[in-house]
Amino acid sequence: MLLGIAYFPPVSYFALIAEGMSISSGGGIVPAEVYIEACENYQKQSWRNRCRYYAADGPQYLNFPIVHEGTHELPIREIKVDYSTPWLLRTERAIASAYESSAYFDYYKDELFGILESRPGTLFELDLEIIRFFLRKTGVAANIHLTDEYVPVGETSPYGRDFRGLLHPKRPDTVLKDLGLEKPYFQVFARKYGFIPNLSIMDLLFNEGPESILYLKDTLTR
Repeated sequence: MLLGIAYFPPVSYFALIAEGMSISSGGGIVPAEVYIEACENYQKQSWRNRCRYYAADGPQYLNFPIVHEGTHELPIREIKVDYSTPWLLRTERAIASAYESSAYFDYYKDELFGILESRPGTLFELDLEIIRFFLRKTGVAANIHLTDEYVPVGETSPYGRDFRGLLHPKRPDTVLKDLGLEKPYFQVFARKYGFIPNLSIMDLLFNEGPESILYLKDTLTR
């Protein structure tokens, strides 16, 4: 499958990857084969540098700034993260405020914040490290590859099913519905605002911990 790079991606992003997992005849897990788009130009207002999470006052967005160098024409792997503002501190405080009372936040915060504080130089490096972190912690098995050529959306892709245009902040997707995963899990502020689906994967991990894989791949429980 082919996916775009994303920052703290939505649950549907990992549900698609989990769907690509299978169980071998011997009962072992066969990882999904996932290609990440590495040859496109940067696109604004996408999941590439923003995410949606559950705060005390309802769903909110987090993003990070990039260095503007004619970014609409630059390859995605050349986009630099702008560390000249204290967005790292604001991000960590926002995440902690939202999830410090969740069941598993303390188990994962140090390693996750360590990724942020290591200050990867580019958007692509930062996002990819975060994606790999959540794959490990949710238990979603995947072999991650990077594309070596750009294929326009809509054309036949040599990288498998193309989901690049499916996941976008301004276009609600039906991935969870299509996969039969429209189901609630515990959320800290659900009593105030109800269950909110398809937030950042950190919402699922901090609340469900190692059980996250059973939410993303329900066939593992059958």
